[in-house]
Amino acid sequence: MPRPGRSGAYEDPAAALAAAAELLAVLHARGQDGVTPAVSPSQLRALLAVEAAEGVNLRTLGEVLGSRPPSVTRLCDRLEAMGLLTRSPHPTRRREVEVHLTPQGRTLLDERRAIRVRELSAVLGRMAPDAVEALMTGLAAFREAAAGLYPAGGPPAAAEASAPPASVPSTAAAQVPDSA
Repeated sequence: MPRPGRSGAYEDPAAALAAAAELLAVLHARGQDGVTPAVSPSQLRALLAVEAAEGVNLRTLGEVLGSRPPSVTRLCDRLEAMGLLTRSPHPTRRREVEVHLTPQGRTLLDERRAIRVRELSAVLGRMAPDAVEALMTGLAAFREAAAGLYPAGGPPAAAEASAPPASVPSTAAAQVPDSA
């Protein structure tokens, strides 16, 4: 619903955020450019979920991803074949299988984050410092409000937004958290 007294192309804050999210999706996709092996969005989500909970079992990974066990198994098969993760038996619960990132999987995520930070920094560098500060304040408030809706760390797709940046340039614009 539009807010009285607001001017600009987007009177509805949700519509403005949706438009910004679409632009961020384009910038986010650029994080795939030049990084090999190329991974699909569902593969990326799985890698990020494993990174966030190293040693997660397949059942829990399926819950986080909102996928059924056969789909999770096939997804892990592909990621393991690409050398991005490994599966191993749980040390004490022999019916459970743990999933871990490989060094190549960590490197892939780090490279994607570095590319996205560079892309976002280029956009933020074109903004006035007070606009960047206002954006930072708004993002902090947004994260706080979202945490109230998703107290267990956010919805499964949001796990990537909570990952820390691999490397951040030392400009004021680089204070924006990475959205891997």
